[in-house]
Amino acid sequence: MHKQISSIHNPFIKDLSQLKEKSRIRKKTQTFLIEGLREISLAIAGGYTIKTILVDFSKINQTEIDSLLTTSISEFEVIEISNNVYEKLAIRETTEGILAVANSKNLALKSIEFKTENPLILVAEAPEKPGNIGALLRTADAAGIDAVFIANPKTDLYNPNIIRSSVGCLFTTTIATGTTSEIISFLKEKNINIYSAALTASVEYQTIDFKKPSAIIVGTEATGLTDEWLENTTSNIIIPMRGAIDSMNVSVSAAIILFEAVRQRNS
Repeated sequence: MHKQISSIHNPFIKDLSQLKEKSRIRKKTQTFLIEGLREISLAIAGGYTIKTILVDFSKINQTEIDSLLTTSISEFEVIEISNNVYEKLAIRETTEGILAVANSKNLALKSIEFKTENPLILVAEAPEKPGNIGALLRTADAAGIDAVFIANPKTDLYNPNIIRSSVGCLFTTTIATGTTSEIISFLKEKNINIYSAALTASVEYQTIDFKKPSAIIVGTEATGLTDEWLENTTSNIIIPMRGAIDSMNVSVSAAIILFEAVRQRNS
């Protein structure tokens, strides 16, 4: 028999609502909310510790919960919640009726260990929009690269909108955060070439040899990269534009360059 919560005024539910809304609470408690069966499954596959599962059984059945229990390395409590409690905590309108409370991971650079001596890394400097961050993580997952670094992050990576827009790739991608200076120092220490997507003093991206250890650096569409990257770059790279505009969405630009790097490495 599961513990049951039917009131949105329950203190635990109020705490979880704060966890959903406030980055400060997520950082203080080192926990965050995950919504959706696929996302929770990917978090478990990515080695995240699940503390509690909350289930609206009007939307999901016990068999699907049991499948999670068999894959998780940690034991977790299952709490049955009413539909109105679920709707208070969920951010998606169409979802399977399941939420999880998970422990966040240390995203420090020093915790990064590459499985290869020839890594391919994406670095995004100061991305703000959760949708863009999620799309970058999906791109990284699709390309099968070794890591994503977020320089000078403006947004807490466990923001529910990043989890949603990344469709769980947040959990399956090796991620680290740090200042621009820290990431540049890390890349130089590891002898990883730095290729900065920039409009000035640039060569076309497809002329670069990405077969060696490489980091592809992208900035925001509005402001581009800070001078610190341009002063420490191995080479500035550009995607030639054939139309009337001179920039694309950051995740599109990253995808074009990353898949060229992957193509070279596989040829």
